[in-house]
Amino acid sequence: MNTPLADRLRPQSLEDIVGQKELLAPGRPLRRIIESGNIPNLIFYGPSGVGKTTLASYIARITNRSFKKLNGTTASTADIKEIVSSLNTFEGMNGVLLYLDEIQYLNKKQQQTLLEYIENGSITLIASTTENPYFYIYNAILSRSTVFEFKPVEPSEILRAIERAIRVLGEELGKEIAFSDEAKAHICSACGGDVRKSLNAVELCVLAADGEEVLSVDEELAKSLTQRSGARYDRDGDSHYDVISAYQKSMRGSDVDAALFYLARLVEAGDLISACRRLVVCACEDVGLAYPQIIPIVKSCVDIAMQVGFPEARIPLADAVIMVCLAPKSNSGESAISAAQEDVRAGLGQVVPRQLQNVHYDGEERAEKGQNYIYPHLYPNHWTYQQYLPDDIKDHVYYQYGENKTEQAYKAYWERIKGNQ
Repeated sequence: MNTPLADRLRPQSLEDIVGQKELLAPGRPLRRIIESGNIPNLIFYGPSGVGKTTLASYIARITNRSFKKLNGTTASTADIKEIVSSLNTFEGMNGVLLYLDEIQYLNKKQQQTLLEYIENGSITLIASTTENPYFYIYNAILSRSTVFEFKPVEPSEILRAIERAIRVLGEELGKEIAFSDEAKAHICSACGGDVRKSLNAVELCVLAADGEEVLSVDEELAKSLTQRSGARYDRDGDSHYDVISAYQKSMRGSDVDAALFYLARLVEAGDLISACRRLVVCACEDVGLAYPQIIPIVKSCVDIAMQVGFPEARIPLADAVIMVCLAPKSNSGESAISAAQEDVRAGLGQVVPRQLQNVHYDGEERAEKGQNYIYPHLYPNHWTYQQYLPDDIKDHVYYQYGENKTEQAYKAYWERIKGNQ
């Protein structure tokens, strides 16, 4: 029993694999490819513990090719060359099926070493990665492979694996295992769609259970051994960006409950910086001029959070998140600066109008003397017309008033002032 439970329970058929029905249900493209026996180069992308290695192992069993396995965290160029050298032996006469786990850890040169053999078909590559393959895998390999995305497994599917694990553990230990429904439900929901983590939790619960003939596992024991397992979060990985993206979009969409949930994910992960940064950005970008007072309010909440740290930081952050969600929204400021940047990037407006230039002296050769700047405070309402934009873009309009009452009040004010001149 030194082998991890997840490895002892590797499914022997596609029907035994839990989850990934969108990929492996009868009639789905990946299943048809596997059943055809003609395996192309495949890249499996998704979080840990969702069946990538399990499926690759199953494919290896049904192919008549020599099966090799490497892990990108430990594999060297010499390991890759050793596999290449086996192609000229009796073992590799039908080609090699290479399962390369965590391919994102191989550098570009190591990945390039495989390219020639992948291209001529002597090596069939099945690679898995927890990171976005379009960022981490060499383009030439990507172009010769098909990417399939694996999703976190639903709790109802994880329950199938848990019940099988309990049955197998009972047989191995020669004891009855009384695993409560509440304990099963907790593990199903707390492990974040990770089957391997769920099976590890089951094994820990059984090993820690009381009883001679009957081992009893209740919800309290399950909670004590899986309490933080559900926080799928990697500060350098895709899960990090998924969570902070959902956090900001939930605030933008004015969904208080969702925004608080994603804030809780960040709090539990101890990621104070991301929680604060996205909150301030959202206050400026998505509330903005509809309620401009919120910007210093949110900044104050963030300052307090940074000063007190966790666990208390969660309180001012929650206050600020709720305010941002419930405030009226306007992205007119963000839209305006984006429109202005487009003109800058296009090379427009290079020459600042003379009346706005920092002119201290006109040379004798210049016919036009003086800057001719008009000082607005000398006029009624502290405004008078003069051209501020460069000549080539003088009629461009970047800012459009939002429909909220604050910006409409600004609009009415300036229409009244400018309409009088």
